[in-house]
Amino acid sequence: MGHPDAPLTIKRALKEPQDPRVACHHNGAGSARFRWLVMSDQLPEARATITALLREVRRRGSVESEVHFLRGFAETELRSGHCGRALDLAREGLRLARDSGIGQTASAMLTALAEASGGDVDEALALAREAVEHAEEDGDQMYLSRALGALGYAQLVAGDAHGTVRSLRRVRELEQALGVTDPARGRWHGDLAEALVRIGESAEAQDVIDVTRERALRLGRESVLAVLDRAEALVRAERGEHDAAVAQLTSVQYRLAKLGYGLEEARAAFALASLRTGQPGPTSYDEATRLFRRCRALPWLRQVDEAAVARPPEPAPVPTPAPTLEGLDGLASMERQVAALVMEGATNREIAARLFISVKTVEATLTRVYRKLGIRSRVDIVRLAAGRRPN
Repeated sequence: MGHPDAPLTIKRALKEPQDPRVACHHNGAGSARFRWLVMSDQLPEARATITALLREVRRRGSVESEVHFLRGFAETELRSGHCGRALDLAREGLRLARDSGIGQTASAMLTALAEASGGDVDEALALAREAVEHAEEDGDQMYLSRALGALGYAQLVAGDAHGTVRSLRRVRELEQALGVTDPARGRWHGDLAEALVRIGESAEAQDVIDVTRERALRLGRESVLAVLDRAEALVRAERGEHDAAVAQLTSVQYRLAKLGYGLEEARAAFALASLRTGQPGPTSYDEATRLFRRCRALPWLRQVDEAAVARPPEPAPVPTPAPTLEGLDGLASMERQVAALVMEGATNREIAARLFISVKTVEATLTRVYRKLGIRSRVDIVRLAAGRRPN
């Protein structure tokens, strides 16, 4: 849970002679390595590891470890955006847990997450509340924090932002008391910040983001950082910083896609489409629909459908846009953003900071802009914007 020596300790443990009777146990070194892989965003390797562990415990007939590894497999698929597969695995694990009387609280919690992402939201809420109740009865603060995290997520998907805030504020308090420092353990922070924005508590949302970001940076939790940036973009939009919010969400969507977090990528696309509704530029929810459909994220698809047919809200006041370039429609989204910032007089380093990309990416993008517009320098971009032909 955030100790910097964890990877080295796991590596040492795996080098020791392994007792074949416990090598695949859910409290063994292999299981610890799987958990570390998931927390450090190595999803393909985590999937391969948990698949091998699950196969071995089934061969040996170890029901307790099978229940545990079914949850791990479902979690990996869920993070990868394979919501249908995750739901099947979670339901299988819950049936086995209830039949055997082993790990029922944890299995209900994980199945609640899967149901909220790819199944029935009402079932997700019921399962999460069941897990919370059992954890409270057992006095298990660790499982209580995880169950409340599942409940908060299900409430967010159900549209109950106030309920999400109540549940996830409790998680924050519990984890502080327990000394949990690694934000990749529960991954509830971005959901809490998003719900806080929805109920008008942007200052608290920014505080959650800032505190969590510091820890995520220290541990290199890239997916956590991307989700925090997605929430921060909503804070910026709430403050009227529309262009900055759109730029940040564009970057977030790309980063999450690169990391392989399909559902989180789709949520970024959904947020981006919501911000662009009623504003110049793309206003379609087609991209979010495509990504959620690829994930089989049915509850999220219903949200997109509702947003698409709803009457667009009145756009928030935004600064007067900069002059447009001749031929701007022929540029890609990132190229348009870079060109617009050049027109404002921003340097390459300033553009990189505002768009959350590297300076090299800015330089490469400008090269493409020059080629497409038939010009040679950033001065020519400004001249085009002013309606004058470049020399």
